[in-house]
Formats: sequence, C-alpha cells, structure tokens
Amino acid sequence: SCSYAKASGGLSVLSVVSVLALIVLSHYFPNEYTEQEAKKLGVVGWVKNTSQGTVTGQVQGPEERVNEMKSWLSKVGSPSSRIDKTNFSNEKEISKLDFSDFNTRY
Repeated sequence: SCSYAKASGGLSVLSVVSVLALIVLSHYFPNEYTEQEAKKLGVVGWVKNTSQGTVTGQVQGPEERVNEMKSWLSKVGSPSSRIDKTNFSNEKEISKLDFSDFNTRY
C-alpha cells in the first residue's frame, strides 16, 4: 500500500536498489540476459556481478515495469543461473530517472 509520485508523462516512477543474491551454476553470470529483459520491459539502471558470486544492481522505471523486472530476476534470470534467493531493498519514490538506459557494470 505505497503511493508513487507521478513523473513527467504521467508515469509512476519507482526506484529500487536491488541486492540480488543469485547463486549461479557457472562462475560467470551472463548479464546480457538481464540487459535484454530490462530493455524489453523499458526499465533503466545497472547490474553487476560481485566477487561473492551474487549479482547486485538498481532498477528504475514505472512501478508496474519495475515489478515485472523484479519477478523476472526472482524467478527466471539467465539460463545458466540458479536463483536461490533475491533480496530487494531501498525501494523508494523518485521524481526523475537517474539513468537513461540499462547496462552492465564491471
């Protein structure tokens, strides 16, 4: 039961800093799948593999699209990964997007 600020264009904008605890079957999580899904859904932000074998990132966009991305990250992920746990934190309303696209950080 949260309310979301209206951004330009009348879209609800939600920022989610997502700490994604993903246990992967291979040592490399191919983030191009995450990028493809984010671009398909029209959300922006970034994703990064950590040295602990997890993936972290931030997703911003309309609430509905961000929720779709969270669902994909929790249940689908990339083909070579097995998702044991996801943790989404620092969900907050934002007045404008901080990113113009979605990319992988190294």
